[in-house]
Amino acid sequence: MGKIVVTEFISADGVIENPAWTLPYWNDDIAAFKNPEIFDADALLLGRTTYEGFAAAWPNHPEEGDYKDRMNAMPKFVATSVEGELEWNATRIEGDLAETVAKLRAEQNLLVFGSGAFVEFLRANSLVDEYRLVVYPVLIGKGRRLFTDVDAQATMALTSTETLDNGVQLTVYTVTSAALAE
Repeated sequence: MGKIVVTEFISADGVIENPAWTLPYWNDDIAAFKNPEIFDADALLLGRTTYEGFAAAWPNHPEEGDYKDRMNAMPKFVATSVEGELEWNATRIEGDLAETVAKLRAEQNLLVFGSGAFVEFLRANSLVDEYRLVVYPVLIGKGRRLFTDVDAQATMALTSTETLDNGVQLTVYTVTSAALAE
């Protein structure tokens, strides 16, 4: 059985939207944390907005090497109701979204970049197995947050954490249960 790993750039106040504020902090330590996850996954699982941004950027991305090659070559499954053909080695998720994603997860390891609304759906349907968070020491104030409309608290176990010299925290949580007992 596979697993679903959600990886996010997140501000100290929980914002994940438009992470241009991460650029001044990027360094080799963050790259070393982020790079292996794409090689550990069998496919990407993306929301429509993230897919469209990535599909526009990655085929002609200036970066060269194994990461770019892997990003472009690996299969992508996209949660979208927008009609039209998908490119960039992508397949539209058809049928009941939760059921189809659960079947995909049973067969392979899936990696989710960004995709805020879709991640909220996955969390609400107990489909996330791990969160890999790059937490930046900035307060954004407004924007989509990673955890919204949480009725029951998910229980997570801290798998690893490291604080970099620039104040960025690299944190991995494993989801241990869907909700706390009442």
